[in-house]
Amino acid sequence: MRLTTRGRYAVTALLDLALQPADQTITLAEIATRQTISVAYLEQLFAKLKRHGLVSSVRGANGGYHLAKRAEEITVLEIIEAVNETVDATRCDHQGNCQNGAMCLTHDLWHNLSNHIADYLEKISLADLIARDNVQTVAIRQKSASFDSELLSVTGI
Repeated sequence: MRLTTRGRYAVTALLDLALQPADQTITLAEIATRQTISVAYLEQLFAKLKRHGLVSSVRGANGGYHLAKRAEEITVLEIIEAVNETVDATRCDHQGNCQNGAMCLTHDLWHNLSNHIADYLEKISLADLIARDNVQTVAIRQKSASFDSELLSVTGI
């Protein structure tokens, strides 16, 4: 099992969104700046997240995104699955045909590991992540760095 950047970035982007004031829409450019993820990549992710009902968008001058559900209702596993990622550690997608069409010696080990990972990620919501001290510390640092870079671009310094 390998969680790719797609899953990692989706969780990171939604956590960033959840950390912002609920009454504001947040642009993908803002998230991209804070998280150093390309806007084009975020567009692909947010299309999938929107289809799965995790975010909603607002068009227009004050447009952007916000969570479609409360942070307490969105789990890390739900985010990962929404962007077509898997936490499957087996080589056979749980089919049991990992060795020339038959089950391999370690199939049950990897199958059980996959279940443990899924259970763990299902129990963690965005709200749980927000409540962690290190998440708050990093969010403050990122917001400050983002503000500093915006100030520099506006003033031309």
